[in-house]
Amino acid sequence: MSALKWFKSSYSEASGNNCVEVAWMQTGVALRDSKRPANVIVMDRASLGALIESLRSGSLGSDR
Repeated sequence: MSALKWFKSSYSEASGNNCVEVAWMQTGVALRDSKRPANVIVMDRASLGALIESLRSGSLGSDR
């Protein structure tokens, strides 16, 4: 995973030590916390889209 090019949001704090980083892969997307870069989550792009939609709608973790 070290060969990936990681990106962070422009909304992240200036020091860059408190953000979620994203790396685009041929087979999907990798996500990590800048405070714990060794812990990486890999998912396909559709799953990332569903996760973002769940976060936006507030339905993540609900009993729906």
